[in-house]
Amino acid sequence: MKVLVATSNRGKISEISQILSGTGIRIFTPQETGLSLDVEENGHTFEANAVIKAHAWRIASGYPTLADDSGLCVDALAGRPGVHTARFAGEGATDQENYELLLKLMEGVTDRKAHFMCVVALAISDDMVITATGRCDGVILHEPAGKGGFGYDPVFLDLQTGKSFAQLTDNEKNSRSHRGRALISLKQNLEEQGLIGHT
Repeated sequence: MKVLVATSNRGKISEISQILSGTGIRIFTPQETGLSLDVEENGHTFEANAVIKAHAWRIASGYPTLADDSGLCVDALAGRPGVHTARFAGEGATDQENYELLLKLMEGVTDRKAHFMCVVALAISDDMVITATGRCDGVILHEPAGKGGFGYDPVFLDLQTGKSFAQLTDNEKNSRSHRGRALISLKQNLEEQGLIGHT
């Protein structure tokens, strides 16, 4: 199955490629199609945004399309940044600007519990879209740690490993992360429905 991945984020593309390798799914990117699409993600949930994006790119490209929406939900901030994770510090904000704003808002806060959520959506046709969800719990660090990853990875401590997401190897992160868990769940769903072979 040839599947368009509706993102230009190299970190996400790498994660998706590694987790779906060996499934028979051959992914390609918007850059390879020459398509450029600005999809308004106006849903109020991660799932709604993932489905909106997947269908828009599927219609534009003519190929089954995989999209995700993910974000960081911080207990002390009433679940923010949530669906606004990528633009927490404003439209066009860098990863560093986003997590620096988060750290500023968390100054003096003792309850630092947070979780990453991800919903992936594979739009195959107008009436067939398969979704899967992944979650990873942790806490917000007081300062960045690690050089890997992307987004809020340097300030999110994974409780099981005792490391920030930016300190984990690719394999460690894929097995622990919200996106990794969502993709693994999606892969299982596709196998159960006979859309891909068992790996």
